Amino acid sequence: MDLKGFDHPGRQAAGGTLPAGARSVKVMIAGGFGTGKTTMVRSVSDIKPLTTEETLTQASADVDNLIGVADKQETTVSLDFGKIGINEQLVLYLFGTPGQERFWFLWNGLFKGALGAVVLVDTRRLASSFRAIEEMERQDVPFVIALNVFPDSKDHPVEEIRDALDIPPHTPVVACDARDRESSRDVLIALIRHLKERSAVALETR
Repeated sequence: MDLKGFDHPGRQAAGGTLPAGARSVKVMIAGGFGTGKTTMVRSVSDIKPLTTEETLTQASADVDNLIGVADKQETTVSLDFGKIGINEQLVLYLFGTPGQERFWFLWNGLFKGALGAVVLVDTRRLASSFRAIEEMERQDVPFVIALNVFPDSKDHPVEEIRDALDIPPHTPVVACDARDRESSRDVLIALIRHLKERSAVALETR
Protein backbone atom coordinates (compact mmCIF):
# COMPACT_ATOMS: atom_id res chain seq x y z
CA MET A 1 0.00 0.00 0.00
CA ASP A 2 1.29 3.44 -0.93
CA LEU A 3 0.84 5.68 2.11
CA LYS A 4 2.81 8.62 0.77
CA GLY A 5 1.53 11.88 2.19
CA PHE A 6 -0.42 10.23 5.00
CA ASP A 7 1.13 12.51 7.60
CA HIS A 8 -0.41 15.70 6.21
CA PRO A 9 -3.80 15.61 7.93
CA GLY A 10 -4.65 19.17 6.96
CA ARG A 11 -5.59 17.92 3.51
CA GLN A 12 -8.52 15.76 4.49
CA ALA A 13 -10.97 13.90 2.35
CA ALA A 14 -14.44 14.27 3.80
CA GLY A 15 -17.95 13.58 2.57
CA GLY A 16 -19.87 10.46 1.74
CA THR A 17 -17.85 9.19 -1.26
CA LEU A 18 -14.19 8.44 -1.88
CA PRO A 19 -12.23 11.00 -3.91
CA ALA A 20 -10.84 9.77 -7.23
CA GLY A 21 -7.78 7.60 -6.64
CA ALA A 22 -8.29 7.36 -2.87
CA ARG A 23 -7.72 4.13 -0.94
CA SER A 24 -9.94 2.99 1.91
CA VAL A 25 -8.61 1.10 4.92
CA LYS A 26 -10.51 -0.71 7.67
CA VAL A 27 -9.24 0.12 11.16
CA MET A 28 -10.50 -1.33 14.44
CA ILE A 29 -10.93 0.73 17.61
CA ALA A 30 -10.69 -1.86 20.37
CA GLY A 31 -10.21 -2.01 24.12
CA GLY A 32 -11.88 -3.00 27.33
CA PHE A 33 -15.23 -1.93 28.71
CA GLY A 34 -15.43 1.83 29.23
CA THR A 35 -12.03 2.74 27.76
CA GLY A 36 -13.43 5.36 25.35
CA LYS A 37 -13.91 3.55 22.04
CA THR A 38 -17.26 5.12 21.17
CA THR A 39 -15.99 8.51 22.31
CA MET A 40 -12.99 8.28 19.96
CA VAL A 41 -15.10 7.27 16.96
CA ARG A 42 -17.51 10.11 17.65
CA SER A 43 -14.79 12.73 18.13
CA VAL A 44 -12.77 11.94 15.02
CA SER A 45 -15.33 10.87 12.42
CA ASP A 46 -15.94 13.14 9.41
CA ILE A 47 -19.49 11.81 9.20
CA LYS A 48 -22.18 11.32 11.80
CA PRO A 49 -21.08 8.01 13.32
CA LEU A 50 -23.25 4.94 13.61
CA THR A 51 -23.38 3.75 17.20
CA THR A 52 -25.21 0.86 18.84
CA GLU A 53 -25.28 2.05 22.43
CA GLU A 54 -27.90 0.84 24.85
CA THR A 55 -28.64 2.07 28.36
CA LEU A 56 -27.03 0.09 31.15
CA THR A 57 -29.67 -1.33 33.47
CA GLN A 58 -29.70 -3.03 36.83
CA ALA A 59 -30.33 -6.31 35.03
CA SER A 60 -26.80 -6.18 33.56
CA ALA A 61 -25.10 -5.39 36.86
CA ASP A 62 -24.14 -9.02 37.42
CA VAL A 63 -22.54 -9.45 33.98
CA ASP A 64 -20.93 -6.06 33.29
CA ASN A 65 -18.00 -5.18 35.52
CA LEU A 66 -18.60 -1.53 36.44
CA ILE A 67 -15.63 -1.20 38.77
CA GLY A 68 -13.92 2.07 37.84
CA VAL A 69 -16.71 3.10 35.44
CA ALA A 70 -19.64 3.42 37.83
CA ASP A 71 -20.82 6.63 36.10
CA LYS A 72 -21.12 4.94 32.71
CA GLN A 73 -24.72 5.12 31.50
CA GLU A 74 -24.57 3.42 28.08
CA THR A 75 -22.66 0.59 26.43
CA THR A 76 -21.95 -0.56 22.87
CA VAL A 77 -23.78 -3.80 22.08
CA SER A 78 -22.63 -4.39 18.49
CA LEU A 79 -20.25 -1.89 16.91
CA ASP A 80 -19.51 1.77 16.30
CA PHE A 81 -18.77 2.99 12.78
CA GLY A 82 -17.16 6.19 11.55
CA LYS A 83 -14.98 7.50 8.74
CA ILE A 84 -12.09 9.93 8.49
CA GLY A 85 -10.10 11.17 5.52
CA ILE A 86 -6.44 11.47 6.47
CA ASN A 87 -5.66 13.15 3.13
CA GLU A 88 -6.80 12.99 -0.49
CA GLN A 89 -5.33 9.52 -0.92
CA LEU A 90 -6.30 7.73 2.30
CA VAL A 91 -9.67 7.24 4.00
CA LEU A 92 -10.03 5.21 7.18
CA TYR A 93 -13.21 3.33 8.02
CA LEU A 94 -13.38 2.99 11.79
CA PHE A 95 -15.05 0.03 13.50
CA GLY A 96 -15.39 0.25 17.27
CA THR A 97 -15.71 -3.06 19.12
CA PRO A 98 -17.96 -3.79 22.11
CA GLY A 99 -15.94 -4.10 25.31
CA GLN A 100 -17.94 -6.45 27.52
CA GLU A 101 -17.09 -10.13 27.63
CA ARG A 102 -20.63 -11.15 26.69
CA PHE A 103 -20.20 -9.48 23.26
CA TRP A 104 -16.72 -10.79 22.45
CA PHE A 105 -18.18 -13.38 20.07
CA LEU A 106 -18.73 -10.49 17.63
CA TRP A 107 -15.03 -9.70 17.39
CA ASN A 108 -14.08 -12.40 14.86
CA GLY A 109 -16.45 -11.01 12.26
CA LEU A 110 -15.54 -7.40 12.96
CA PHE A 111 -11.82 -8.00 12.47
CA LYS A 112 -12.11 -9.54 9.01
CA GLY A 113 -10.31 -7.32 6.51
CA ALA A 114 -8.87 -4.96 9.13
CA LEU A 115 -5.45 -3.57 8.26
CA GLY A 116 -4.68 -2.46 11.82
CA ALA A 117 -6.13 -1.45 15.16
CA VAL A 118 -6.01 1.03 17.99
CA VAL A 119 -6.24 -0.49 21.46
CA LEU A 120 -7.54 2.09 23.92
CA VAL A 121 -6.28 1.67 27.46
CA ASP A 122 -7.55 3.20 30.69
CA THR A 123 -4.42 3.39 32.88
CA ARG A 124 -6.63 3.22 35.98
CA ARG A 125 -7.82 -0.24 34.87
CA LEU A 126 -5.03 -1.85 32.84
CA ALA A 127 -6.47 -5.33 33.18
CA SER A 128 -9.58 -4.28 31.25
CA SER A 129 -7.54 -4.15 28.03
CA PHE A 130 -5.65 -7.44 28.35
CA ARG A 131 -8.28 -9.30 26.32
CA ALA A 132 -8.12 -6.79 23.45
CA ILE A 133 -4.32 -7.01 23.27
CA GLU A 134 -4.47 -10.81 23.29
CA GLU A 135 -6.97 -10.69 20.45
CA MET A 136 -4.70 -8.47 18.33
CA GLU A 137 -1.86 -10.92 18.81
CA ARG A 138 -4.06 -13.96 18.16
CA GLN A 139 -5.41 -12.54 14.90
CA ASP A 140 -2.01 -11.07 13.94
CA VAL A 141 -3.45 -7.56 13.56
CA PRO A 142 -0.86 -4.76 13.85
CA PHE A 143 -1.85 -2.26 16.54
CA VAL A 144 -0.88 0.75 18.58
CA ILE A 145 -1.67 1.31 22.25
CA ALA A 146 -3.48 4.58 23.00
CA LEU A 147 -3.48 5.60 26.66
CA ASN A 148 -6.76 7.46 27.10
CA VAL A 149 -6.17 10.16 29.71
CA PHE A 150 -9.12 10.48 32.10
CA PRO A 151 -9.40 13.42 34.55
CA ASP A 152 -8.29 11.29 37.51
CA SER A 153 -5.66 9.25 35.65
CA LYS A 154 -2.22 9.12 37.22
CA ASP A 155 0.77 10.14 35.13
CA HIS A 156 2.62 6.87 34.51
CA PRO A 157 5.80 6.70 32.38
CA VAL A 158 5.11 5.10 29.01
CA GLU A 159 7.74 2.41 29.52
CA GLU A 160 6.12 1.48 32.84
CA ILE A 161 2.79 0.97 31.06
CA ARG A 162 4.52 -0.97 28.29
CA ASP A 163 6.05 -3.34 30.82
CA ALA A 164 2.78 -3.75 32.71
CA LEU A 165 0.94 -4.66 29.50
CA ASP A 166 3.85 -6.76 28.20
CA ILE A 167 3.95 -4.79 24.94
CA PRO A 168 6.95 -5.43 22.64
CA PRO A 169 9.30 -2.50 21.89
CA HIS A 170 8.20 -2.16 18.24
CA THR A 171 4.55 -1.49 19.17
CA PRO A 172 3.88 2.26 19.59
CA VAL A 173 2.40 3.48 22.88
CA VAL A 174 0.95 7.00 22.78
CA ALA A 175 -1.14 9.14 25.13
CA CYS A 176 -4.40 10.66 23.91
CA ASP A 177 -7.66 12.30 24.86
CA ALA A 178 -10.39 10.35 23.06
CA ARG A 179 -12.74 13.34 23.40
CA ASP A 180 -10.47 15.54 21.29
CA ARG A 181 -10.57 15.25 17.50
CA GLU A 182 -6.96 16.24 16.90
CA SER A 183 -5.67 13.94 19.62
CA SER A 184 -7.67 11.01 18.26
CA ARG A 185 -6.54 11.78 14.71
CA ASP A 186 -2.92 11.77 15.87
CA VAL A 187 -3.43 8.25 17.24
CA LEU A 188 -4.69 7.10 13.85
CA ILE A 189 -1.73 8.72 12.14
CA ALA A 190 0.58 6.90 14.56
CA LEU A 191 -1.10 3.65 13.51
CA ILE A 192 -0.64 4.39 9.81
CA ARG A 193 3.03 5.22 10.42
CA HIS A 194 3.39 1.91 12.25
CA LEU A 195 1.79 0.02 9.36
CA LYS A 196 4.04 1.78 6.87
CA GLU A 197 7.15 0.90 8.89
CA ARG A 198 6.09 -2.76 9.17
CA SER A 199 5.47 -2.88 5.44
CA ALA A 200 8.93 -1.43 4.72
CA VAL A 201 10.59 -3.97 7.03
CA ALA A 202 8.69 -6.83 5.39
CA LEU A 203 9.87 -5.73 1.95
CA GLU A 204 13.48 -5.49 3.13
CA THR A 205 13.44 -9.03 4.49
CA ARG A 206 12.14 -10.62 1.28
